[in-house]
Amino acid sequence: MFYKLLIIKIMTDFSIWEALFLLCFTVSWPISIAKSLRTKVVIGKSPLFMSLIVLGYIFGIIHKVLYNHDIVIWLYIFNGTLVAIDLTLYFLYIGRNRRELGQGKKKE
Repeated sequence: MFYKLLIIKIMTDFSIWEALFLLCFTVSWPISIAKSLRTKVVIGKSPLFMSLIVLGYIFGIIHKVLYNHDIVIWLYIFNGTLVAIDLTLYFLYIGRNRRELGQGKKKE
């Protein structure tokens, strides 16, 4: 019985505004990932910025675990994973982008 009440509390006791805020990012990161996969161009993206975003999501997850465990934690985890994927794509493609940019300058 206790577990059922705990699950009901976790599923219903959350901030709709926090969830909507995170859902906006949930839509945004796949667009960035799709563009990186489609064009294979990551010049202009900031790995420092993306790393700080991942760190922010990690802090949000820690807060949820320690002080306010609710279903929104899954949005933090999912968004953090998406940013980590985008950051991985950056490191995967940046060498190639720099080589191509260097070759383009030599031809001119």
